[in-house]
Amino acid sequence: MNTLERPNLTGVELLHNPVFNKGTSFTEKERDVFRLRGLLPPRVNSQEQQVARALESLRRKDSDLERYIFLMALQDRDEKLFYRLILDHLEELVPIIYTPTVGRACQEYGHIFRRPRGIFISLEDAGQVASLLCNWPYKDVRVIVVTDGERILGLGDLGADGMGIPVGKLSLYTACGGIDPTLCLPVTIDVGTNNEELLRDPLYIGRGHHRVCGPVYDTLINEFIEAIQGLFPHALIQFEDFGNRNAFRLLAEYRNKVCAFNDDIQGTAAVVMAGLHTAARLTRKSLAEQRYLFFGAGEAGTGIADLLVEEMKRGGLSEKAARGCCWFVDSKGLVVSSRHDLAEHKLRYAHHHPFVADPRSIIEAVQPAAIIGVSGQPGIFSENVLKRMGELNERPIIFALSNPTSKSECTAEAAYRCTAGRAIFASGSPFDPVVIDGQKFIPSQGNNVYIFPGIGLGIVASESRRVTDKMLLAAARTLAAEVTETDLAEGRIYPPLARIREVSLKIAVAVANEAYDQGLAAVPRPPNIASYIRAQVFEPQYTEYV
Repeated sequence: MNTLERPNLTGVELLHNPVFNKGTSFTEKERDVFRLRGLLPPRVNSQEQQVARALESLRRKDSDLERYIFLMALQDRDEKLFYRLILDHLEELVPIIYTPTVGRACQEYGHIFRRPRGIFISLEDAGQVASLLCNWPYKDVRVIVVTDGERILGLGDLGADGMGIPVGKLSLYTACGGIDPTLCLPVTIDVGTNNEELLRDPLYIGRGHHRVCGPVYDTLINEFIEAIQGLFPHALIQFEDFGNRNAFRLLAEYRNKVCAFNDDIQGTAAVVMAGLHTAARLTRKSLAEQRYLFFGAGEAGTGIADLLVEEMKRGGLSEKAARGCCWFVDSKGLVVSSRHDLAEHKLRYAHHHPFVADPRSIIEAVQPAAIIGVSGQPGIFSENVLKRMGELNERPIIFALSNPTSKSECTAEAAYRCTAGRAIFASGSPFDPVVIDGQKFIPSQGNNVYIFPGIGLGIVASESRRVTDKMLLAAARTLAAEVTETDLAEGRIYPPLARIREVSLKIAVAVANEAYDQGLAAVPRPPNIASYIRAQVFEPQYTEYV
């Protein structure tokens, strides 16, 4: 997928172009041909030497936020060096360019803003969105991540400052999935913010008015979707961090019309589905034999449950019986049919049961095999809750998935300690290894980075016209199959992040196969899909231009 092969720039313009710039790695001949002589220090460095220099500078920074700023500046200056550094140090740097650090970066976005990335669309652009998108310098866009900033991670409404999320997600599409960065477009649709602190902040980068909704909002979103179809007809659109009121209905509106999915709903669902498949190897119980209790009844929780129901139906369970395995807790308590305050997306999981509000009492009433935290309520998996889960289950499944770390339902240390090391644990943000009675556990990060880059790669390679549940389930099963017995023995239910490109390629193959099997692919089926996709993967290596 390397779309640009040789620069048509010279001198300072070439050095300021992040796609082609190689810094001190330009060869002697290149310095002559491209009029760089004297603009660079005389010594020619290898890319490996530049990586070492960048890593040394990065590690001198005093905070993760400063490291984030350094990496974004590097991305603006030299994309191949940026991605080479990330790929060589994935486990260290993914938490910097994405969760948890990206959350703090979004909170500070107006104060750390350096150079713009992506496209900003505001209400004032209504009627001219297509011409605005034409300002983007790359004309073959294949992956778009778009947000309106209303629900950034677990941090709430950050308005236009939420642009850090599309930028970060697309960095992971490239680093972890191998999609050429010139094929990626981050978009923020600024319809205002209800965050009063931001509205008072003179350095806020967005429009200074309260959030607009209703027909005006819908018209702008629809204009954006139509403009994308006209300008970038092969693009995958990923909805990211929209509030619940819009996330579900936008997905329902567009998923069967264009190639689109919602990562908070469907990406989270697929990665958790993979974790539950892996956990079943440890509990030695099928998915249908276990009861799942979701803390958080928003887009992530109901998305997970919907995909879990589809997988159990595939295993022979009726839809009613599958839904009966999934229980929910929202901000008021247990979601039950006697309540009259339930949003539409909660109704299908509202069971006939007395209402219970206290988390410990809810555990007692439902007696789940798994508790899945997508609530953004830090510490809701209290010591009492965790201990009771350990009493009810030989291998309790405890997924504390809310991001960033400050919003996690419990820590890894608490999950293992309160269950005598028997918990099957995953979190949304990374936790350090934990030692219990001399045994070391490596907590798994149930991060969507395990899923969406591979899905995107498969969609881009096949030019699929849609993203379907069958693709998501294929991705989840493929991810689960990559967990080894050694991983399980260490407490992992996901493969090590260092293997993410290999894993993403296998997921891409599974997704592309589904696209072909469902008749959704727009390019002919190649004889060997894996080889076909592998040949398109972006490798951040410097090449000689002359």
